[in-house]
Amino acid sequence: MSLAAETLDLARAKGVMIATAESCTGGMIAAVLTDIPGSSDVVDRGFVTYSNAAKRDMLGVRDATLQAHGAVSEQIAREMAEGALRHSAAQLAVSTTGIAGPGGSEHKPEGRVCFGLARKDGTTRTETVEFGAIGRAKVRAASVAHALALLKAALS
Repeated sequence: MSLAAETLDLARAKGVMIATAESCTGGMIAAVLTDIPGSSDVVDRGFVTYSNAAKRDMLGVRDATLQAHGAVSEQIAREMAEGALRHSAAQLAVSTTGIAGPGGSEHKPEGRVCFGLARKDGTTRTETVEFGAIGRAKVRAASVAHALALLKAALS
């Protein structure tokens, strides 16, 4: 059974709806989840917020946070995940924001992805993973797998 299927089964068993808020993954997490028949009973919605304007408009990410920390930061990942909960019927939301590549900078290198995981009970955790300069497709695939693992762990 795939990680996505396991995650959906756990969510179903607990009666939990999931939302995603994605930047660097461009909707790939939602796509992997909704590729599975019957996922509509646990996947509420996915937000693809690639631009800063979309993060502000769709998720309520604060301009002050963007100015202070930049889009690729745990602070933005937190606000994205919490915003996905506020703007959905979900009880659990995962977010991704990062530099898939090519490119990056000394301060924000290629392969850096920040994740947020927010629960309706008010707890949110964030983390940053340095996947390295492994190429855009591999960074995005690794980010999807990591986000699914975060969701699964939260539901276990």
